[in-house]
Amino acid sequence: MNQQYPSRLLEKAVDEFAKLPGVGRKTALRLVLHMLRQDVSMVDAFAGAMTNLRHNVKYCRVCHNISDSEICPICSNPHRDASIVCVVENVQDVMAIENTQQYNGLYHVLGGVISPMDGVGPGDIEIDSLVRRVEENEEIEEIVLALSSTMEGDTTNFYISRKLAPYRKKISVIARGISVGNELEYTDEVTLGRSILNRTPFC
Repeated sequence: MNQQYPSRLLEKAVDEFAKLPGVGRKTALRLVLHMLRQDVSMVDAFAGAMTNLRHNVKYCRVCHNISDSEICPICSNPHRDASIVCVVENVQDVMAIENTQQYNGLYHVLGGVISPMDGVGPGDIEIDSLVRRVEENEEIEEIVLALSSTMEGDTTNFYISRKLAPYRKKISVIARGISVGNELEYTDEVTLGRSILNRTPFC
């Protein structure tokens, strides 16, 4: 039975919230009613933040991390170790690794992993830009493959290792303290930190 709404405006708002990942219509209704009880200024600030984010957020032209400027604060930080580049699937993984405070190198955000079942091939993610980055920057000595322990992650690791093989750089993979099949962003900080520190050569 379809939910009956006393207002078309309410229904429209619920429709929009329900488009968010993991948000069903009941949760969407609860969120909308919560917003409706807030001051207009608070709702305007919320809507403004989302609009401003969508229109003005940038992606770092070096590593593809989310940034407020053309080059993100990590890439532009002279105190980071520029000889190590940690390859991750998404922005959430950068945040997860940074929270461990165990890594001081740079990153490269792929924006996904190779997944033929989902129609995602090597050309759909930032692998070519990683290869160019390694080719053009002699300072890079090690590439750390920090992708999730899934079939797609392992496939992407293998593909990247083949593409980078001609450059004779050290290629390592995070230690398997992370359970097979687990997503990196949901791993606890202690386990993730140890996995970064105890990385092993990628064979």
